[in-house]
Amino acid sequence: MIRIMKNPESMIESPDSVRKWDRLAAFFEIYPLSVRKLQGRASTGRPALFLLGGNNGAEAVLLVVRDPVIPQAALAAVEVEFGGPGNPLLKALPDTLQLSANDHPALRATAQAFLLEAQGNRCGSSRALDRLGEVLVLMVMRAAIEAGAAVPGLLAGLAHPELHRVLVAMHDAPAHPWDVDELSDIAGMSRSRFMDLFPRLVGDPPKAYLTRWRLEFGRRELQKRGAKVKAVAARSGFGSSEAFSRAFRREFGYPPMESRSSPSGPLLP
Repeated sequence: MIRIMKNPESMIESPDSVRKWDRLAAFFEIYPLSVRKLQGRASTGRPALFLLGGNNGAEAVLLVVRDPVIPQAALAAVEVEFGGPGNPLLKALPDTLQLSANDHPALRATAQAFLLEAQGNRCGSSRALDRLGEVLVLMVMRAAIEAGAAVPGLLAGLAHPELHRVLVAMHDAPAHPWDVDELSDIAGMSRSRFMDLFPRLVGDPPKAYLTRWRLEFGRRELQKRGAKVKAVAARSGFGSSEAFSRAFRREFGYPPMESRSSPSGPLLP
């Protein structure tokens, strides 16, 4: 259960609120991460992760988000599914991300374990490869968040030492009636500084960002569970199904009910 507290210091100290500062948890909950080993040297065009190296094993891990081409130095490769093209984190990632194994001991160890599984034929190796591949993608995404971004957007906000708490709070509890005073309190800033910094760093005012997140959350709820629009509207933080439906149509160009028409809903933009 998420506990909403006014004092950011008490949120950090409370065991119940530790997850509130996990910058990836909400994305993985709403957009399940999965990987599948690439067979041969044919790319499908989906995001892919490559282990690069030579005789000494994996020397680097390369995540190609858009239009991947399998490098000659690839020792192993997996396709990466980020839960659908609507994932805001996927949209925020740069085209490529590469980490040196020498600079990240945990990454090197995980990559070596992945190679051992890929090169062997042991019981449960397919399952092990899936899990190890997911961990490698997670490590690369952590590095991307820690590095931030030079332009306004989600990565820049998640990398900020104070504003990331606000983003995580909204991601984790979209139904909560957030207001500017509460959000600025979570950031540990004055209202005026928060209202100046948030749009400059994230690219949108807090209310606009929160509305877009609520709508994306609602769309995923409809697609995953086929729930009733009224129930999803409440879980998404809207006062009525009518308000949710109007905002939904403005954002996506089709009514919420079309997201329930199939397990995956209509083609996502």
